[in-house]
Amino acid sequence: MSELEPRLKTLMLAALKGDAVSYRMLLAQLAPHLRAFFQRRLGNNADAEDLVQETLIAIHTKRATYDPALPFTAWLHAIARYKLIDHFRRARVRRTLPLEEADSVFAEEQAEAATAKRDVEVLLARLPESKRALVRQTKIEGLSTAETAARTGLSESGVKVGVHRALKALSAMIGQKP
Repeated sequence: MSELEPRLKTLMLAALKGDAVSYRMLLAQLAPHLRAFFQRRLGNNADAEDLVQETLIAIHTKRATYDPALPFTAWLHAIARYKLIDHFRRARVRRTLPLEEADSVFAEEQAEAATAKRDVEVLLARLPESKRALVRQTKIEGLSTAETAARTGLSESGVKVGVHRALKALSAMIGQKP
């Protein structure tokens, strides 16, 4: 769906500004892609169609949560994936995956990890270097407070306070534009 990203994102942005025609076009273009997404995973056309409708409703109700700074298709697939998980839970289905398909699952997980890492890096870059270093050492590298204090020359309580303030600042940044 990556080749569709610019077109879908343009339609979504226009829809968010109140363009009803763009919104109808967006939903019409999403339906066949969502249908294929669910049919590949379910093999059941009736359930797939129900999930398409549930996902389109979720997109409608949650459209204000879309962040235009991020890819539209990532937001869309997150909603679709959660709808699929909800379906499996309701049906008490436990899916197994043939070993031959394991690479595709790991690739998706690696892509999600890369996206998460990028998001963390963007947020960390907005912190002062001293606080960034404390967060990296304690939360990313996994050093103890004592090890970080030894590296930085701060007291252990200074490290704890610095990390706490940095995390509080990061928390406030989430959802803000860079």
